[in-house]
Amino acid sequence: MEQDINQIEFDINQIPEPENISDVIYSLMVNPNITPLNYFNDFTEDSEDLDDSGIFELEDGTKLLTMTTHALHHHFESDPQKAAEILVSRATRKMVCFGAKPVAISAMLYHINYSDPNGQYIASGAKVGLENATRSFDLKLSDKKIRFDYFGEHGFQSPTMIVSILGTVPSNREKLSELISPNFKGKGNNIYLIGKLSDDISSSEYLEFFHEVSESPLPEFDLEFEVQLVEILKQLIDHKLINSALPIAKGGLFFSLLRAGWKNELGFDITTAAETRIDSFLFGESMGRILVTVSQEQEDEFVDYMFETKIPFFTLGHVTKGEIRIDDESFGYIDKMSVSL
Repeated sequence: MEQDINQIEFDINQIPEPENISDVIYSLMVNPNITPLNYFNDFTEDSEDLDDSGIFELEDGTKLLTMTTHALHHHFESDPQKAAEILVSRATRKMVCFGAKPVAISAMLYHINYSDPNGQYIASGAKVGLENATRSFDLKLSDKKIRFDYFGEHGFQSPTMIVSILGTVPSNREKLSELISPNFKGKGNNIYLIGKLSDDISSSEYLEFFHEVSESPLPEFDLEFEVQLVEILKQLIDHKLINSALPIAKGGLFFSLLRAGWKNELGFDITTAAETRIDSFLFGESMGRILVTVSQEQEDEFVDYMFETKIPFFTLGHVTKGEIRIDDESFGYIDKMSVSL
């Protein structure tokens, strides 16, 4: 079925820049989609860095695997191909951030009435996007098909795709300690953003939850650049040039930084980019961006390596003992953020 994308009109200039960033932060902190404190999803009192990567061992002890699940409901009605490509890219990028090798993926579309022409359009576009992304990232597609589920008696529900991605990790258990993780490791490490800066708040939690604007396009996305970014990240991990890696996801840069520092009660001191709006810089959810930390000893080698790749990167700041600072303004300490919840 031919793809006929229905563009959603949206202009970021319609949205006023916030006068007080604190208002945005503490408003979004109660959004269950992005808060680092999610008691309902934490199944253990104590967890290791690697727990979030879903690493598990086969019963015969021959293989260590990792698996994660991701979902997306944005714009499967208007642009299912791009939405599917974004979902696969997000899942792949997150797994590579743990030093794992993504191998295979399966997909399911919910709330799709395949007997309806609109449902066929969504399924057709999602299939093309899924095939494009899996081919680009060299992933095997389980069963070569998308599974469907439809519950008409429940009324309208946004079409949603869920993917599960399976990866491999070093089979030598001793090498597990060498795997990367998303958490900040120590005070003084330098924080970098790898990827492109842009004024983009489309389909972000900030736009929908804080400004109550639900109609906006998908965020900026380039599948070819996503593939390049993942390859560069693999090389940085292989050369041991970074201490942690975390994809910028829901909540944007600020909440990704918060998630990175939460476990070890480490904060961050960053400087925003003058060429972008502060709300898009902190809370935008455009694709193709990864947060990494680098030790002071490795910084020169890291910077030289990144210049050789010609991939854009940006110096954000450094990890602190717990204080959160943005553009020389203090926003308190990370261990006190839960007070607002």
